[in-house]
Amino acid sequence: MRVTHCPRNQSGSIPFMIVTSIIKFFRAMATGWRYKVCLVGSGNWGSAMARIVGDNVKKFDEFDDRVPMWVFEEMVDGRKLTDIINKEHENVKYLKGYKIPENVVAVADLLEAVKRANILIFVMPHQFVKGVCEKIRDHLEPDAFAVSLIKGIDSSKKGLVLTSTVIRETLGGVDCSVLMGANLATEVASKQFCESTLGCTHPQHGEVLRKLLHSSFFRVGVCTDACTVELCGALKNVVAVGAGICDGLGYGSNTKAAVMRIGLKEMMSVTKELFNGGHESTFFESCGIADLITTCYAGRNRKIAEAFVKSGKSFEELEDELLNGQKLQGPSTAAELHLLLKERGLVEKYPLFTAVYSVCYNGLPPDKFFENI
Repeated sequence: MRVTHCPRNQSGSIPFMIVTSIIKFFRAMATGWRYKVCLVGSGNWGSAMARIVGDNVKKFDEFDDRVPMWVFEEMVDGRKLTDIINKEHENVKYLKGYKIPENVVAVADLLEAVKRANILIFVMPHQFVKGVCEKIRDHLEPDAFAVSLIKGIDSSKKGLVLTSTVIRETLGGVDCSVLMGANLATEVASKQFCESTLGCTHPQHGEVLRKLLHSSFFRVGVCTDACTVELCGALKNVVAVGAGICDGLGYGSNTKAAVMRIGLKEMMSVTKELFNGGHESTFFESCGIADLITTCYAGRNRKIAEAFVKSGKSFEELEDELLNGQKLQGPSTAAELHLLLKERGLVEKYPLFTAVYSVCYNGLPPDKFFENI
């Protein structure tokens, strides 16, 4: 299995990007041209970000005020979810109680939503990204670029791939940044102060995206170590399953702290060893240690792992029962990672990742988890 490495800036690329940005600037000045933004996804995290994006596009002249948000159509109490969002300006299924700006428009037709968009914000379960990208790749603007808010990794015949790589390659080379951090959707929606990390290799796109996503309560820092930023967002979900097992067994803070320390160490090691990334300082940004702490105490992967231990039900059953249409990432990421570690002969070097996989897929009893880490 081949590891797909992070993209790196190629020699001579920055001057070209600067020229492109200058052209866009003068075109905007002369014609009133603006970036058109589309939110590709509308779950709780997508709806929370819609509140920020919808407000920010109205603050800056370089953005078009109207923001289409692609919504996978569902019926809620006999009404279409898109109709509810557009009339009541609230996603009553996935983010109830929080208003979405009126300039964010719910659109059920995917191709209509991305029409003429220059900036695509992907925020959906990672399992569906490739299929969505295949549908839209022939319908994008030539200068379109993207940012992924999706915390997951995937596999293909090429090997283990990052979600941003799936987006980039499926869309024919579209530049894709990533946004990761300690960002629980309901807390962001309620405007509680937090931080997030924008990983990008294209400086001008990073400037534009920060302006689009940053707010007084949602502080966005920019990092060029985009691969590590994204890996942190995916790998911490595996550690969170371990934290949930700890909670399900009734263990306390000492034990959970040990799980988190071991998990962080394995996250840092696997990133440096198997991927072309891994600046140590990146792990101390919001995408790293902060997101790990939040996820291990309050994330959905921790929650479902705890219920798995206590109830004896499968992860699939608990996902259906407790997540209201949201998807788990921890178990599937553990499975993808295990395939890679096994092929490289590194399973024993990563006991926590391996123990999480064994509980999820190999029938390891949860009460034997700590004997294996």
